[in-house]
Amino acid sequence: MGIQAVIVDTAGTTTDYDFIQTVLFSYSAKEMAKFIETHQDHVVVSHCIDDVKEMAAEPEADLNRVVAILLEWIEQDKKATPLKTLQGMIWRQGYQNGELEGHIFPDAAEGLKSLKQDGRRIYSYSSSSTEAQELLFQHSQFGDLRDLFHGHFDTHVGQKVDPQAYRNIINTISMWPNLILFVSDNLDELNAAKAAGLKTCQVVRSKDTRRGKHHVIDDFSQLELSQF
Repeated sequence: MGIQAVIVDTAGTTTDYDFIQTVLFSYSAKEMAKFIETHQDHVVVSHCIDDVKEMAAEPEADLNRVVAILLEWIEQDKKATPLKTLQGMIWRQGYQNGELEGHIFPDAAEGLKSLKQDGRRIYSYSSSSTEAQELLFQHSQFGDLRDLFHGHFDTHVGQKVDPQAYRNIINTISMWPNLILFVSDNLDELNAAKAAGLKTCQVVRSKDTRRGKHHVIDDFSQLELSQF
């Protein structure tokens, strides 16, 4: 029957790390204080503020302290759901006002289009919120790519280095794990996906990338589903 669904990582796989770090993260850090102050009464923002206080074990933290914690987390690239939710909301603002444009590797854009044309279901899985993923693909330099995707997953299903997260995805998309291919540059994520029964493929775009016992490609132009 072969591979029927492909799950792609974003940072380092479909999208340049440099764009994530120097453009998106920097933009969210620059806008965080103003955004929190302006939208603190928004129900989602309010819940995120409470979650930050709880995660930091600082229940009495004021807004300035909450912002300081969030900025520390951005610097640490902490995979914290409230941070990722707030970043997604800030990035939406940036995309809508024309300050941001999403970056997708050309080979990834072409590869995803080819998979879609072949009838494969495509999903993305990132530590960024599902909203942030949709925005990235909606506002890419190749135009709106959202129609390529069947869905998106974020840390609400679990951390990307936890096999249970991939089992949760399997249950959600209702497909045998051996029919699903996970494509990522990150060895720890690939190991977790493999432990959950998924087929795996590592995109190695840098000579510094740690490798393991996974099928390796340099970019999406080398992705042949018949090899899995």
